[in-house]
Amino acid sequence: MIGDILPAGVPYADSRTDLPHAPLHPEEEQHIALAVDVRRREFTTTRACARKALAGLGVPSVPILPGRRGAPQWPAGVVGSMTHCAGYRAAAVARADRTLTIGIDAEPNAPLPDGVLEAVAFPGEGDAVRSLARVNSAVCWDRLLFSAKESVYKAWFPLTERFIGFEEATIDLDVGGDSRNRTSGEFLAELLVEGPWPTGRRMTGRWTVRDGLICTAIVLPRQAVS
Repeated sequence: MIGDILPAGVPYADSRTDLPHAPLHPEEEQHIALAVDVRRREFTTTRACARKALAGLGVPSVPILPGRRGAPQWPAGVVGSMTHCAGYRAAAVARADRTLTIGIDAEPNAPLPDGVLEAVAFPGEGDAVRSLARVNSAVCWDRLLFSAKESVYKAWFPLTERFIGFEEATIDLDVGGDSRNRTSGEFLAELLVEGPWPTGRRMTGRWTVRDGLICTAIVLPRQAVS
């Protein structure tokens, strides 16, 4: 599913079922030794996806351990992103000499819990998703907004190793002028913080909704930043 919104030439792998017996490197086994079963399944399956994606770049199997704030530590010369939610795991990678960063996220196509939208959205963003929901209830637009902001963060953090909050990026969901039957599109993110580009640098991402899931992705080619 994540492949629907990734550019051509970006290797990825995903799975709708867990792969609990996929092999782990000793360092990964040590990291996950005390984890509960759900966490172990998430960890093991996303690593299996990541290694399959890396094989698409010709990169051999290596340990992929969490670094600061849980961000995966990719092999030298590689950028990538992982995601997992109930019923879905995925990873995408690219060569760092061609791609600056990747951020992907998957969420259930279900409404956010009460109060969460107000915590993650600017007033204008909240008004926009409520308006979209009145026209097209097949997409949980509040969850889509949340997912888009997660992809922004996952793309941002490897470049800066700096946390950003939901209030430090705005999202404009592009529905092409008619949201009634839309289940895919683009979004425009505007960063409101200092970074490796001028303040307010815009990032374009893509989104899709199907089979009970929402997926969002940002892939910035290296030439996108001057």
